Amino acid sequence: MRYLIELSVACAMLTLPATPASAQQSPFRFQEATIAGIHAAFAAGQLTCTQLTKLYLDRIAAYNMQGPSLHAIITVNPKAMDIAAEMDRGYRTSPASGGPLHCIPVILKDNFNTFDLPTTGGNVSMKTSVPPSDAFTVARIRKAGALIVAKANLQEFARGGMSISSLGGQVRNPYDLSRTPGGSSGGTGAAIAANFAVLGTGSDTGQSIRSPASANNLVGVRPTRGLVSRSGVIPNSLTQDEVGPITRTVTDAALLLDVMAGYDPADPITAFGNGRIPASYTHLLSADALKGARIGVMTNLFGTAERHAEVNQVMEGAIARMAGLGATVVRFDLPGYDGLAAPVSTSQFEARAVMDRYFEALGPNAPIKSFAELVAAKTSAVQRTLEAELAIVDGMNSQAYKDRTLNRDKLRLAVAKKIADLNLDAILYPLQKILVAPITAEDQLERNGTLSNGTGFPAVTFPGGFSTPTASAPLGVPVGAELLGLDYTEAKLLALAYAFEQATTRLLKMTAIRQLYDGEEIWGIVASLVGMVPLWGVSQRDKQYPGREALSATEPSRFICRLRSR
Repeated sequence: MRYLIELSVACAMLTLPATPASAQQSPFRFQEATIAGIHAAFAAGQLTCTQLTKLYLDRIAAYNMQGPSLHAIITVNPKAMDIAAEMDRGYRTSPASGGPLHCIPVILKDNFNTFDLPTTGGNVSMKTSVPPSDAFTVARIRKAGALIVAKANLQEFARGGMSISSLGGQVRNPYDLSRTPGGSSGGTGAAIAANFAVLGTGSDTGQSIRSPASANNLVGVRPTRGLVSRSGVIPNSLTQDEVGPITRTVTDAALLLDVMAGYDPADPITAFGNGRIPASYTHLLSADALKGARIGVMTNLFGTAERHAEVNQVMEGAIARMAGLGATVVRFDLPGYDGLAAPVSTSQFEARAVMDRYFEALGPNAPIKSFAELVAAKTSAVQRTLEAELAIVDGMNSQAYKDRTLNRDKLRLAVAKKIADLNLDAILYPLQKILVAPITAEDQLERNGTLSNGTGFPAVTFPGGFSTPTASAPLGVPVGAELLGLDYTEAKLLALAYAFEQATTRLLKMTAIRQLYDGEEIWGIVASLVGMVPLWGVSQRDKQYPGREALSATEPSRFICRLRSR
């Protein structure tokens, strides 16, 4: 026997009860909540920090290791509710003292040091490693008033793009549970897509912020080299590592970048960012930002085989939309790119030195005290990679390293010259030429991160659209578009992405979850306009609807619950 229940609003569209003082305020919507929406709800008396934090913790409990078992989170902050209660007390006393990220739930990739939570890199031998202090960016995020709710799973030690670790297992993509969420910051990407928090952080040696952003319909920013400090983040590379935001909207990415950017004496490269940081990265955000912009479409970064068709179709739609919004599209080929891009990675020559430096800073009580000790433990999901890195002694003095450093300069010059010759505001391309890899694949292939990681130029990845729907991906698989510009053009890139985002607010977003309940398969599908991505099953017995009570009854959405007999 098969049952089909279609409920247009009543199935899920409930709200937090409004207080008399907030009667004129629009109801707070938990799904896809933004910084501005949360702060407006606080100001209107509709919501407290404690209530908000509980909603996110409930979602993590319901969906991280149960139901879809996303495996996105390694550690939940056990003091989150206590911190939220303290924030509520402070807010009642002085609402203006909360900071720009007051009580905004944040999930950190678990290679960002936290003085009060383990920082594991996803490795079982590191599961009790608690650093003596926060990473520079984490300290700034806390100072801005944010609440760290959890630390995210990742490709172990950020070596690769599948997002699997010995401690956290394989992260699954909320849009298609048979696929990876990209990587290496895949736990952050899956968590933010699944509404486990509002903001997330990632690190990016190759494309590890942008790959999860692309695969999970999110916004990711790899900043200019020197804009954001890397100190206190488990490293891969002295040259290539960057850290930045992963969020659901461009505005929230800009606001988090405001907090993360800044000079840090412990990371001298950030001295180059002094005087280059605007008052806010939101200052150029405009729905008209694409009008008159010159967008270069780099054809080298598009595939031509049948396997590339889905991504190409999405990208052509995005290009057409940008042109319709007033941009001039300039298609070009960068001669010699493939030859220049291949020999620019320096991370394997730098890994041993930067990892030893990290372990030295952990102090005498750390469970692992050197890179050699870590490799000797033989506990890693990326064991062969770590062994290969350890085997390179004094890599930064090798001729191969010097050649690659020179190749980076050549690539940087070639890209800058092309931007100048064509008078471009930005270069556009897909972050990945094919759909994100299934969890059964051996590697995450055909990604285009080198244009940014090989030059140091900033890049912003943003939702471009979806592939053709399938049984495992009822809305399709997200496809991320990426914009790259010259040094310190993050504000411009964010503005261009924002204009596209604002013009495509009718793109459907959804998540499908299968759960078992009383001998029946419960198939919960939520398809909605941008502004919501509910992630839940429909177990009446367990009442696993975290966040339902915070949905808006006015949201123009559709919630279909299919109950199938087994």
